[in-house]
Amino acid sequence: MINITINGKQLEVEQGTTILDAAKMVNIKIPTLCYNPDLSPWASCGLCIVRMAGSAKMVRACITACEPNMNIITHDPEIISVRRTVLELILSNHPDDCLQCPRNHSCELQDLASDFGLRDAPYKKVLNNIPVDDSNPAIVLCPEKCIRCGRCVKVCQEVQNVWALEFLGRGIKGKIASAADAPLGESPCIKCGQCAAHCPVGAIYERDDTAKVWSALQNQDIHPVVQIAPAVRVALAEEFGLPPGTVFTKKIYAALRRLGFKTVFDTNFSADLTIMEEGSELVKRLNEKGSAIPLITSCCPAWVDYLEKYYSDMIPNFSTAKSPQQMMGAMIKAYWAGKAEVDPSKVYSVSVMPCTAKKWEIKRNDDMKSAGSGYDVDIVITTRELARMIKQAGIEILKLDDEEADSPLGPYTGAGTIFGVTGGVMEAAVRSAYYLVTKKELSDVNFKPVRGLEGVKEGEVDFGNGTKIRIAVAHQMGNIAAVLDKIRAAKDAGKEPPYHFVEVMACRGGCIAGGGQPYGATDEIRKQRTVGIYSDDEKSKYRCSHQNPFISQVYKEFLGEPGGHKAHQLLHTKYVERPLYIK
Repeated sequence: MINITINGKQLEVEQGTTILDAAKMVNIKIPTLCYNPDLSPWASCGLCIVRMAGSAKMVRACITACEPNMNIITHDPEIISVRRTVLELILSNHPDDCLQCPRNHSCELQDLASDFGLRDAPYKKVLNNIPVDDSNPAIVLCPEKCIRCGRCVKVCQEVQNVWALEFLGRGIKGKIASAADAPLGESPCIKCGQCAAHCPVGAIYERDDTAKVWSALQNQDIHPVVQIAPAVRVALAEEFGLPPGTVFTKKIYAALRRLGFKTVFDTNFSADLTIMEEGSELVKRLNEKGSAIPLITSCCPAWVDYLEKYYSDMIPNFSTAKSPQQMMGAMIKAYWAGKAEVDPSKVYSVSVMPCTAKKWEIKRNDDMKSAGSGYDVDIVITTRELARMIKQAGIEILKLDDEEADSPLGPYTGAGTIFGVTGGVMEAAVRSAYYLVTKKELSDVNFKPVRGLEGVKEGEVDFGNGTKIRIAVAHQMGNIAAVLDKIRAAKDAGKEPPYHFVEVMACRGGCIAGGGQPYGATDEIRKQRTVGIYSDDEKSKYRCSHQNPFISQVYKEFLGEPGGHKAHQLLHTKYVERPLYIK
């Protein structure tokens, strides 16, 4: 520990602490644009400059470590003047269409311009007139608005290990672009949306599909149906001023009905359905000699895209079970429509997801048309898009009375809701797989070895009778390679696989911090959203998927048995090797 002084305040910090982090300890905010707590600092924007008392030299707080007896000044007239000039220079190369920008009122540059009271434009406006790239089914790239902070490049390369984005050119002609300046839709992009989630301005954002949903809601000839994902319920409230992790699921149901949806379902139900199919698949593979082990989860579409591109040799290990979104889409048109006497061809199926890659998943292959009435899910909107729709409709969601989801595809168990966090799919699967193997209920359904933000988590489940299942959970795409390479190495050496079951989620923390969630996710916010997910689980009447009486009803009335013929026809899919670059 060392002693330092910041703006006259003395404090003790651990050696190696940056000036930026030390200032936060005494509630001093140093402005930044390129800095993000998820990323390694690289001091590109120059806004975080500070000085030592008695020195004219300025240093960048985000990368400068505190030293013993430092006397730091974070704000004085000259420092503020330099920061102001930096902002004016950035704005001289930035469009002024804030009212039309998707980041209006959630833009870090806009906030700083307001904080500094920028009213004049002392420098000549120079724009490069770079066209918008909308070739990607999930993400739109608007390089004209790029401020070259580097966040998207760092998260794509260092955190996600995808390398779909890079810097091209230098100086004022520099720009953000996909690798080799190919259209983003032809790049290695896996549509996870972490670039958009980390961009401070409107240079990268989700494809906005709300206009299509509004059109459907106004069409009297169709029946609009909606489903909401597990992670939406612990994040949407942030868009209406409530703390992260606030669970107000029943108000979301009510708001969706006010928007005009005739039927409201919950993806948590189909998460329970996924566990029945995936759990049965695991048990079958463990019992059949020569089956591909480990079984690897397939709920995350960005992860599916990544595996098909980078690890296609492991396709046999992938669970054939569709994601909960796609299972719900199939069940709505193939099962519920007949039960409700609604023409499936008139059903317009909308999905509200925390994930931008879900926009791609709905048309991933022909298996996504299994119900026979077009694509099983017609359109996907993100949590952010739903928030905008609720605001546009003038719905005061916080004042709505609670409402329930529609049956039979609405009621869910706690296992369904924990799909929204890293480790949740594994924990839900363990709860039901234990029952499927032993025909006994777990005495304690809380499987804590898979919880938390550690990049790779490992554990072992004892099913009794000598049956022990080795598991691994990985989240944040850059952590995945270590697990997969370990599996590959064992296979190449002719050894027993290191795991029997592996869960993968592309985004740090899982879906609670997906690319379509409210902006500004940090580990602290991820933890708060995670607490909300587990509180919803703990309050559930049933906490294991196989205990859901409506799941039992669906199998009895329609599907037959888990893994059976009809279930495979509607609820399972296949995978193919995909090229990194589309020619």
